[in-house]
Amino acid sequence: MDDVLAKVELTRRRFTVEEYHRMAEAGILAEDDRVELILGEIVQMSPIGHRHAACVIVLTRRLILALGDRALVSPQNPVRLPWNTEPQPDVVLLRPRDDGYARAPARPEDVLLLVEVADTSYRYDSGLKLSLYARTHIPEVWIVDLEGDAIDVYRRPEGDGYASSERIVRGGTVSPDAFADIVLAVDDQLLAR
Repeated sequence: MDDVLAKVELTRRRFTVEEYHRMAEAGILAEDDRVELILGEIVQMSPIGHRHAACVIVLTRRLILALGDRALVSPQNPVRLPWNTEPQPDVVLLRPRDDGYARAPARPEDVLLLVEVADTSYRYDSGLKLSLYARTHIPEVWIVDLEGDAIDVYRRPEGDGYASSERIVRGGTVSPDAFADIVLAVDDQLLAR
């Protein structure tokens, strides 16, 4: 069967963000479906393991406590990008807005920091998704690499990449550019193996 598929050119049907949302409203996509819209294609996301979930919970709690009202912490919610793309990063720090993002979705200009937690999704997160974040000028992205036991920090978007990148391993600390007074221990984010 793979040989037959390799010889056939398939035409893909891409979706707009509006069509994607209508599919959810119609029940075609269930609320608990682990999917996101990337470049018009509905992409299945990796399942969330226990360590991944714990990392998101711990990071979300620490950021909320440290930030107070200075930013909104948005865990596992979509960010609307151009090109019919609406990823669901694990944690996003957003500029405060009076409506709490009820009237319109978060967009790149609202994002202060975007965090992806990667266990099996590292290549995808550090490849295509990181490129999309850079191209939309998201100022800072962290990829928590659970398998590699490190946090990759990307700052200053330039083209489809970032001018500054740093891999911070256990024993190190990390601070969001927008809130340099917040210092997080990498060990606390990576948790025990």
